[in-house]
Parts: sequence; structure tokens; C-alpha cells
Amino acid sequence: MENYSLFFLLLWLPWSFFILGDSQLLNSQTQALLQLKKHLEYPKQLDIWYDRRTMFCFLPPSSKVNISCEFHSVTELKIMGDKPSIEVTDFHGFPIPNQTLSVSFSMDSFVTTLTRLTSLKVLSLVSLGIWGPLPNKIHRLSSLECLDLSSNFLFGSIPPKVSTMVKIQTLVLDDNFFNETVHVFDFTSNLTSLSLKNNKLKQDPLDFTSLTHLKVLDLSGNRLDSHLPTIPKGLIMVSLNRNSFNGEIPTQYTLLKHLQHLDISFNNLIGIPPASLFSLPNISSLNLASNMLSGPLGCYNLTCGNNLEFVDISNNRITGSLPSCLNSESGNKVVNFSGNCLSIDHHHQHPLSYCRDEVHKDQSTQNANGLGVSISLIVGIVVIIVLLGIAFVIICRHYCHRRISEQHLLHKSVRENSTTGFSSEILNNARYISETTKLGTQGLAPCRSFTLEELNEATNNFDNSAFLGEGSYGKLYKGRLEGGSQVAIRCLPTTKKYWIRNLKLRLDMLAKIRHPHLVAILGHCIEVKQDDGSVNRVFLVYEYIPNGNFRSYLSENCVGEVLNWSERLAVLIGVCKAVQFLHTGVIPGFFHNRLKTNNILLNEHRMAKLNDYGLSIISEETNNNYKVKGQDPKSWQMTRLEDDVYSFGLILLETMIGSSLAAKKEGTLRDELVCLSAS
Repeated sequence: MENYSLFFLLLWLPWSFFILGDSQLLNSQTQALLQLKKHLEYPKQLDIWYDRRTMFCFLPPSSKVNISCEFHSVTELKIMGDKPSIEVTDFHGFPIPNQTLSVSFSMDSFVTTLTRLTSLKVLSLVSLGIWGPLPNKIHRLSSLECLDLSSNFLFGSIPPKVSTMVKIQTLVLDDNFFNETVHVFDFTSNLTSLSLKNNKLKQDPLDFTSLTHLKVLDLSGNRLDSHLPTIPKGLIMVSLNRNSFNGEIPTQYTLLKHLQHLDISFNNLIGIPPASLFSLPNISSLNLASNMLSGPLGCYNLTCGNNLEFVDISNNRITGSLPSCLNSESGNKVVNFSGNCLSIDHHHQHPLSYCRDEVHKDQSTQNANGLGVSISLIVGIVVIIVLLGIAFVIICRHYCHRRISEQHLLHKSVRENSTTGFSSEILNNARYISETTKLGTQGLAPCRSFTLEELNEATNNFDNSAFLGEGSYGKLYKGRLEGGSQVAIRCLPTTKKYWIRNLKLRLDMLAKIRHPHLVAILGHCIEVKQDDGSVNRVFLVYEYIPNGNFRSYLSENCVGEVLNWSERLAVLIGVCKAVQFLHTGVIPGFFHNRLKTNNILLNEHRMAKLNDYGLSIISEETNNNYKVKGQDPKSWQMTRLEDDVYSFGLILLETMIGSSLAAKKEGTLRDELVCLSAS
């Protein structure tokens, strides 16, 4: 008998080590969990996460924390905190003591750490005080099937790249502060439940028909003010209450054969409720309360479905008699119909005249509001853009005379250094750089010279994978410096002969410029030919702006979200500030900046940053000394100023009409502008 026991013991030991070993986490997974604990500022729920020796996969599950593992990796992570957002009625994007995580919390770094858990299938982080915009990189959790970030302090828009998470089935972002438009997720996945309730979302008419597997949709408690969304036929539960939806109930809703629960209460819906809505085969709960629904129900021989248990049509404008199937004496249904004008004694009904007057009042108000809003919107947009253009021209012309006199004074000092074209006093004296340059540039490294070896290492020897594009100022590459920071590297073509000192002084002057709406130049590199010592190539190193250019946000076919009018106006104002600074904020001023919508980049906060500015000082001949020989300085500078004004006018036009104009030739655009001005 002892031999048998020993035999089974020996047989079990290898299997036990195998099971224990299989449940041990990879070192990278353990580090990621401990880093998440640090990001969340060491909540009490995670006190059991001691250090790297913690057996995370064997921790007992609780209502607050649960971890599941498979094949040395975390597959499920659930953390319930004690900082619910429902206690805060308004949130402006700044940390709140004892409610959110501290000001040092970074949502971007937090999500970056999460993406190291590459096998994660279920992620639930609820009431943890997480705050900030949800970054696009959340889509890197490609194995995720369930994502719940409810009851936090997330704001901004829901990232469009969420739609690329093809395995996700449940998405819950309830009780946050998402305050921009809803992206209609064009999923090709198995999304079955989408819940975005109690946010501040707004949007044009929605269409969810592409979500063919969707069973549960909850958009309640937002600021959606369009018509009711178009929804897929397979839905079982729909909650659209406590919004500002308007118009009539679509007939498409009467075809939802699987629908069991529909709540569209507390909106601004009008018209007669479709009778077939009450007779859907599986409907059990129907809430139409507190709208502006009107007309009689009984004249349609309304019948109720066999499963209908709860109906609420209270506080509308419904008249006539109550259909027999909704009578409280028929079956076990719960029916609430108070606050209407039904011909029923008692039951808190208004007189018939009340409902008729209210219907006429509502229709008149809606028609007047709709026309007024349309006219106001069109007039407002036109007036704002025209005023913006006029202000830009006035400001530039206001400073032009002063700049001419300054340039006249500069010619005396320019003669001091004929080889550079610029006075060494101008190039080296910090008082010529406006104090404005100090604003909004904290955290940027000072400009420095880079070696070619550093740039080769940053771009993997300028590999094609790092290539971003090519323009009139040469090729652009994406790189990563030794410290980990991302940069953009422009390789400038050199068709002119420069002395090294001359070129370096010009580059140093350009690199001193700092402004919140200019892409900062972090440094430069000059490659010299070995045979004659002349300049071979010039590289400019810029801060990296990841969110693309302005033009890509103007097209209806763009990958991301098209900017609305207020966002476009904010971008234009930012460009105005940048150009005004280039013209008037530095001496000498920078003109002819080749303003284009694809040279306007947007950072993570959608703030405009002008790129490729001031490069004309490198492409000019060194003996130009700010003007063409024999040309009056005032005439020359006005020409360069008008170049920027004209280019900004094209940006205004493209902002109003769309980016399709950008593909046309400049001559065609000028002809069109002449025609527009003539008309």
C-alpha cells in the first residue's frame, strides 16, 4: 500500500510543479501590475500587491479586486475603487481633491502601462478617480473582450480607434464626463453591449445599424438632441431616456421583433406613438413618459403584445379614450397614463383644450427655433470668419510700417557682417526675441546641435519605416532619441552655396523661436562634404506632433473626427497668433512662411501648431540682405507680408468649403477667387 502511495506522490509532483509554473506571471506582467498600482496612487484595495514576489494569480478574488491568469499572463483585471464620479455634478478637466487622482496622474502613461498586459481579455476599472481624455492607444489592447471604465472622470471624445478592437463584446463607459460627439463605431466585431449612459455626449443623427450583433444599447442621461438613432434589428434592450431627442418615433422601431425593453422617456418626441410598438412580440417594458406625444391612441384598434407588463405614457399630450388593452383592469399590466388629456374621469387628466394648445405651442416653437438656429448659425459663421480675416490683415498692416523702420535701422548693423547677412548682435542678443516666446514652451529641451550618428540611430539609418512624407522643403522622418523622446527630422535640400558659419548662425536664429502655436525646433545637424568642405545636407529636428495636420480633419472621408465650426475657429485663431508672432514678435521678422492646411499640426489637445515656418531664410541667397537688389525694402516686405495674408485667405476658404480645393492648382484657385470677388 505504501508503494502505491509513493507512486502516486511521485506522479503528482511533476504535475503540481507544472500547474504552479504555468500560473506564474512573466516578469514584464508583474512589473506592469506594480506600475499600475503606482499610477493609481496606491489604493487600499491593492495593499495585497506587495512586490515582485507576490503570487498575483493565486490572490483570493473579492468584490474589490480580481485577477485571472492564463499561460503566464493576466487575462482578467477588475478593480473597484471608492471614488465614484456620480457625487460630482460638474467637472472641468482638472483634478479634484479627494475625488480624482492627483495632478501628477497621466492618463496617457497609465494606458501605456495597461497595453503591456497584452493578453488582457476583461478589464474593469470602476470608481478609481481616473481623469483625463481617453487616449487613442487604448486600441492596442487588441485581445480585449470586455472594457468597463465607468464612474471615473474621463472627458473629451471617445477615441475613434476603439472601433479597431475587433474582439470586444462589451463596452461600458457610464458615469463619466465625455462631452464631445459620439463616434458611430463601425465595428466588424462581436460587440453585443454598448453603454454610455450619464455622460455629456452630443451628436448629429446616429446610425448604429452596422453593429449587427448589438443586443444592449444604453445612451440615457446625455445631451443628444437629434432624431432618435437608427438601430439594428437584433436589439433586446434600448435605453435612450433623459436626452433631448426630437421628432417622431421612427417606424423602424416597430420592426424590432426581439425588443423586450424600450425607454425613450424624458425627451422632446412628438406625433402619435406607433400602435404596432405596443404589440411587438417580445416587448415587456415600454416607457414613453414625459415627451410631447399627441393625438388619440384608440382610433388605431391598438392591441398589446402577450408579454407586455409595463407601460408608461404619462405626461404627454395624448387625447381620446384609453385602448382596452391598456386598461388597468385588463391582465396584470402596470399602466401609467396620468398627465394627459384622456377622456377618463379622475386619474389626473388635463382638459382637452390644454393638450391642443400645448401641441400648437410646441409646433410653433420648434419651427421658430429651427429657422432661427439655422439662420443664426450661417450668419454667425460667416461674420466670425470675415472678422477674423479683416483683423488679421489690420494687425499685419498696423505693424508693417513699424517693421519697415526697424528693418531700415537693421541695414546699418547688417553691414557689420556681410558674410552672414545678419548682424551678430541681432543673432546673439536675447532682447530681440520677444517675451512671448517663453509662453507655452515649458518642458521643451533647449536647442542643440546633433551629430549625424545620433540622427542615424534615431531613424534606423533613415529607414523607410521612419519616412513620414516629402514636401517642398525636403523629406520628413520620424525618430526616437536616446532618451526615448520622439522627434520629427526634416532633411533640407541645399541648392545654394553656404559658408558653415553663415548657415549655422541662420539655423541658431531660427531655433531661438519659441511660441505655443509653433512646432519647436529642438536642434539641427549640418553634414559637410569631405572633399571641399561645403554643406552637403542640413537636418532640422522638431518636436513630434502625433495627431496629424489640419487638412486631414476637414474632409468627410478622414479617418478621425471632422472638426466642428468652433474647433476650426480655434485652429484659425491659433494660426493667426503664430503668424503675428513671426511677423512682429521677433527681429528680424519671418515672412513668406508658406501657410498651408497641411503645415498646421494638431497636438493631443487639438491646439494648432504651425510647422515649416521661417525656412525661407535658409533658401535665400546669402547676399540678399532681406531684399532683391534694386528693390525698395518697403515694396519687398509688403510683397512677403501679402504672401502670408494671401495664403491665410486660402486656408480660410478651405476651412469653410473643405479640403477638396487643396488638390487644385494654384492658378485655378486664383481664378476662382477672382470670380468670387467679382460676384
